[in-house]
Amino acid sequence: MKRLTYFDNSATSFPKPPAVAAAISHYLTEIGGSYGRSANTRTFTVARTIEQCRDALAQELGVSQAENIGFTANATQAANTVINGLDLEGGRVLISPMEHNAIARPLEALRLAGKITVEPLPAHPDGTIDCDRIHVPEDTRLVIINHQSNVNGVTQPLETLRKTIHSAPVMIDASQSLGKHNFLAEQWGLDFVVFTGHKGLMGPTGTGGFWAKNPERISPLLLGGTGSNSEHLSMPDSLPDRFEAGTPNIAGLFGLEAALANKPEQAYTQSNLHELLAAIRDIPAFQLYAATNPRQQGSLFSLTHESMDSGELAWKLDSLFGIETRSGLHCAPLAHQHLGTAPSGTCRISLSPYHTADDLGYLLEAFQELA
Repeated sequence: MKRLTYFDNSATSFPKPPAVAAAISHYLTEIGGSYGRSANTRTFTVARTIEQCRDALAQELGVSQAENIGFTANATQAANTVINGLDLEGGRVLISPMEHNAIARPLEALRLAGKITVEPLPAHPDGTIDCDRIHVPEDTRLVIINHQSNVNGVTQPLETLRKTIHSAPVMIDASQSLGKHNFLAEQWGLDFVVFTGHKGLMGPTGTGGFWAKNPERISPLLLGGTGSNSEHLSMPDSLPDRFEAGTPNIAGLFGLEAALANKPEQAYTQSNLHELLAAIRDIPAFQLYAATNPRQQGSLFSLTHESMDSGELAWKLDSLFGIETRSGLHCAPLAHQHLGTAPSGTCRISLSPYHTADDLGYLLEAFQELA
């Protein structure tokens, strides 16, 4: 079997399940038709597949009302929809220290406009939120938590955090975790979840969305045609139309539905990953950035080298060993500030479920040669 040396799955997953490309091709070459605009056989076929995708996502999220899921182009658009659609003015937003710019930048725009204040939640050195030190002021309008860091893979204990935060609304960025972890949004008492389709879910780029427990609290970000209530110039109240102006990425959603229906079994074990991390810790030339508690370790981690910057390390891994990674700040400067790796950043390694123990062994050999 050909060795799989693509270790940049936190940027986008590769390879995808073969059914993803087949489903996209099937739509483009044999199905065609729009979504929610016409009353013909093609349109009904498209609607059936997209609603199957929405139902599968509801199951993945652990929610009962699939219509409360709105499709967007990506997690960034989903996060902007929730953040800008809620009434946060005059209040406080608490965030984890590991947030991505998909969260940090829309919040910063509101802060600069004088509409909100933003404060980090207390956390341990690896970014795990310190539940014992959480204080939620009365004017808190929203708490945002990055479920799994895209820098060091630390995964937050959402069920415990939800209980600690009490009644304040909670939004989860599940961009890195959904599809990799058992997710129970309703059971955990979450209010909003934003996600992308092309990372842990292994679908195509251009797909994503959000789930809201109480979607009536959000004003839509985009306004336009939905194929419903066309006689009115206001967006319909019905779901999911309220949040889906314009023709969606139909080909992409065919691919996402296929990805959800054809999830691969993980070829490596958690023990393989923990053994790899332990071996890296024994190489003096490298500094490893990962979760302190192995049970909170996701399928990615970061490294720095004692004499090479992260860009040079990534280039040598690629040019000498064919190992593809990502260097720099990973669009998460707040996380790097917390970890002490700003402004130079790290070299990130992110795994695919298709990676084998042999692939991880090859990765370790490369690190040992570069030490």
